[in-house]
Amino acid sequence: MYSMILHGRRLVQLQKWPNFSVSVQKATPFSNSFSSSATAAANVVSLQDDRKGKNFTVSYLVGSLGLTTKLAESISSKVCFEDKVNPDSVLSLLRSYGFTKSQISNIITVYPRLLILDAEKSVAPKLQSLQSRGASSSELTEIVSKVPKILGKRGHKAISVYYDFVKDVIEADKSSNYEKLCHSFPQGNKENKIRNISVLRELGVAQRFLFPLLISDSQPVCGKERFEESLKKVIEMGFDPETSKFVEALRVIYRMSDKTIEEKVNVYKRLGFGVADVWTIFKKWPSFLSYSEKKITHTFETLKGCGLLKHEVLSLLKKHPKCICSSEQKIVNSIETFLSLGFTKDEFVMMVKRYPQCIDYTPETVKKKTEFIVKKMNWPLEALVMIPQVYGYSLEKRTVPRCNVIKTLMSKGLMKYGSEAPPMSSVLTSTDQVFIKRYVMKHDKLGPELMDIFTGENGKKSEVLRPILQ
Repeated sequence: MYSMILHGRRLVQLQKWPNFSVSVQKATPFSNSFSSSATAAANVVSLQDDRKGKNFTVSYLVGSLGLTTKLAESISSKVCFEDKVNPDSVLSLLRSYGFTKSQISNIITVYPRLLILDAEKSVAPKLQSLQSRGASSSELTEIVSKVPKILGKRGHKAISVYYDFVKDVIEADKSSNYEKLCHSFPQGNKENKIRNISVLRELGVAQRFLFPLLISDSQPVCGKERFEESLKKVIEMGFDPETSKFVEALRVIYRMSDKTIEEKVNVYKRLGFGVADVWTIFKKWPSFLSYSEKKITHTFETLKGCGLLKHEVLSLLKKHPKCICSSEQKIVNSIETFLSLGFTKDEFVMMVKRYPQCIDYTPETVKKKTEFIVKKMNWPLEALVMIPQVYGYSLEKRTVPRCNVIKTLMSKGLMKYGSEAPPMSSVLTSTDQVFIKRYVMKHDKLGPELMDIFTGENGKKSEVLRPILQ
């Protein structure tokens, strides 16, 4: 195992060089009608309750924790509640143990289910147990903040073992003293996990990737021989242990036998990919190999049905392999959204070829960004067809601040384009530094005002860019 670690490290160093079915029962018409009506009514009530719960959850997360609406909506799909009694109890408990606001926000973001656990009967005993082991307040809050799911583990012994290991890793990383970490554990699932996590750590896998592996029960670090075989393959493929793709590749390879991997590669070969193409894409997005033949071929045919030729689909998937996980409904919804905004089908196809990620955005995101570009800035749809990557820019952090600078200059008659905004490409695709030189520094008296408009509330961005004006 240790020779593998050394081998893995050598590979990482080399890579840094430039050359390198439902049964149907018979029923009377009356019973069918009654049953259908009752089922439909029940479904409506269920949907209404679900929507009510999600709305409350989002509102609570935004108001109590200061999370963004987008993040709160994402969390509400994992955990939902209709009153604040239990969540308030959990948050109050965490605060009483000294957890800061940012730590609590991180804990709930990573492990939102904590909000529906019983604070007194489930969460408090675990915190008390850890504290009784001699953990200081700062140690307890730091470790639980880094590994929130430790509070979801059953059994005080298991929690303690994980806690101690995480503590040792954190301390070792702070002091660069790794002698404390033990690699001779007795056999068992928990011990195997700790051993394997230690191996990954010595390869250079970061804490933020290690700890989720440690706590989860469905990850590729529970066994021994299978883990070693999978790790060896991933290392030999040249994945860098310092990246998230290393862990993603380990998960995928661990779940599949050599025969299954060969079958997946053959599926892609039949669609027109070369073997080298498959492994190049795998290195970009390891989950590329995890989908079934039915899913892969169905998505391929759906994309062709959009108007893309076979070679165009192949090219699209090489550029943006995540498209393979897009459902038929998602792709259809994407087409309908762009067509409803005034784009032709040919323009949609052109945009997807230039920026495949277009398919991934929600209808709400596409509509919001398109309407701002067209209605607020009077840029034509054709500009978006030519530069569809604009959909990948943050509206709040990039597009709106830059456009506000332009609108300010236009309102003061300082644009050489008169009442027209400059080309969209000039405003949105340039770097921050180029944009500032082009539209801010040329106006000495307005410089500070324009800079404030550009940076908005983003203090860090302001600190980095303001020296450019000096």
